[in-house]
Formats: sequence, structure tokens, C-alpha cells
Amino acid sequence: MHVPDGFIDAPVSAVAGVVAAGAVAVALRGARRELDERTAPLAGLVAAFVFAVQMLNFPVAAGTSGHLLGGALAAILVGPWTGVLCLAVVLLMQGILFADGGLTALGVNITVMGVVTTVVAYAVFRGLARVLPRTRRSTTVAAFVAALLSVPAAAVAFTAIYAVGGTTDVPVGKVLTAMVGVHVLIGVGEAAITALTVGAVIAVRPDLVHGARGLAAPLKLRVDGALVDVPATQAAPAAARSTRTVWATGLAAALVLAGFVSFYASANPDGLEKVAADKGIDEKVQEHGAADSPLADYGVKDVGDARLSGGLAGVIGVGVTVAVGSGVFWAVRRRRTPEAPEARTAESV
Repeated sequence: MHVPDGFIDAPVSAVAGVVAAGAVAVALRGARRELDERTAPLAGLVAAFVFAVQMLNFPVAAGTSGHLLGGALAAILVGPWTGVLCLAVVLLMQGILFADGGLTALGVNITVMGVVTTVVAYAVFRGLARVLPRTRRSTTVAAFVAALLSVPAAAVAFTAIYAVGGTTDVPVGKVLTAMVGVHVLIGVGEAAITALTVGAVIAVRPDLVHGARGLAAPLKLRVDGALVDVPATQAAPAAARSTRTVWATGLAAALVLAGFVSFYASANPDGLEKVAADKGIDEKVQEHGAADSPLADYGVKDVGDARLSGGLAGVIGVGVTVAVGSGVFWAVRRRRTPEAPEARTAESV
């Protein structure tokens, strides 16, 4: 659903940029409460994983494909504020390095794909979590439904922006019907990917899943026939080792998906591209500002073999995204540290 330059006029694109910048600023403040020494590197990994899976377009209808948006997955794994930042990092890397999603439309893309999907998904997820039993299976079911609904919500958001600032004269009702129709189907794929990923992480380390906090039972040891809680000083090193294992496994999976599996992704246009071509929304599309990037269109320039070119581009994208994302999240986490003494001083006065 990456919106290219030319779909939305300059004034509305500018307003969307302001909205996106404000949302990112708010998310930066909120993420300080979500991130710690364990979750900061995992947030960078989530951004890289979303980047990798977005390369895997899957067929949803005749001549149409879809791909993960990732808002629900990021919000459930690392929290809604951090989830918005994850998607912002992914979309920024895609726009600058891979010419995917317009540069003037970056604010539109962050608003639609990053903010709307994350907010809608997490609201649905938390609502279901309150009424469903507090179990791992229920958490996975809630993740499925949240992801399913977040995709057509993004389609509605794009249509609303198009209704205000669209550069072509296409009836909004037709755009809405087509966008929601195809993105409901894409939402099924999004839901399946999200539920499988969340379920896999919960099965290994539920304490690392933001949306599953409280599901993990305290670590216990059997002493003289009785189960006792493991002291925090003994449990912490084990958790740290396991976190590194989860991080390494996740990074390896992202590299394999982007570097190898992506070659077999569907070549059909995604939902927005298909609707734009069918309805004429793309009549005034503009050439991407980063079209001359050596990684444009997810291929390495001057590498003739398509499989090698795409694989290298995917691996580079995962590497850059995890590096930039981890740097951002570590910086956000570190900014929280000096505030603690001030907070304690204020409370004691």
C-alpha cells in the first residue's frame, strides 16, 4: 500500500507530513516507557523483520497481490508507541534506499501504514484481551483479529486522504469500495502472518511479547520437594542469554526471507497499485525522487542476475533497517535513564 508521489496533491501531502511528524514525536515519548535493555534491541529486530516480510507479496485475487503492513505485529510484539516508530523506520528506509513509496508521500505512508494500522490493531487487540481468557491461544486469536481489521482500516484512511487531496477525478465511492474489498482479502494474509509470528514468540518467550505480559509464569526451582521462585539475581542472566538467542534467530529468519524467499514472491501489483490502475488514480503519478538509488526497486544496480540482485538488496535492507532501528531505540531508551533521578527527586519533595 505504498503511496507513490503524484497520487495526493502537495498541500494535503504536507499536512499528512505534519501529522506523521507529530505522531512520531508522540511515539518517541511513549516509547521511552516501553523500552528497556531487553526490548530496545528487539524493537530494531522487529523493524527489520517487518521490512523483510513486506518483500513477500502473496497472491490474493486474479492479478493482485498483497503484503504485510506490519502495524499489528509491531504493536503487539513491542508496544504501540514503539510499533509506530518501527513502521516509520521501515518506511523511511524503503523510500530513501529502495524508491518504494514516494518521498513527498512519506507523511501519507507513515500516517496510513504506520499510525492507523498500529492504533486500530492495538485498540482491537486490547479490547479483545479484556474479554477473552488470559491464555496464549486467546492472545494469538486477538492478534489475528486485530491484524485482520487493521488493513481495511488503512484502506479507509487512504481513501479519506484521497477524497481531500486526490490528483485525479475518480468518484470516492468507487475508490472506497475497491480499496476495502481487496484489502479485506489482504488482511487475511496479514492476520495469518501476524498470528503465526506472535504465537511462535509466545511459545518461546512470552515475557518478550508486549501484548502477552502476565502470561509467563515465574521461573521456579524444586528445593526439597517444593517449588520455589528463582531469585531475580539468578533469573536475569538466563533471560539475557535467551534474549540474545531470540534476537539472533529472528535476524537469521529476516535475512533468509529477504535474501532468498523474496525471490519467489508474487510479481502481481499490490492492492493499491491494482486499484490505482483500474480506476485511473495513477494518471498523475510522478517518477520517484530516489529512482537513481543503487537499490531502487529492490535490486542492486549493475548486478545482472535477478536472483542475486534481489537477494543482495534484501540482505542490505535488513542490515540497514536493523542497524538504524536499533540505534533509534537505544537512543530513546538511554534518554529515559537520566530522567529517573529527577523523577525520584520530584517525588520526594
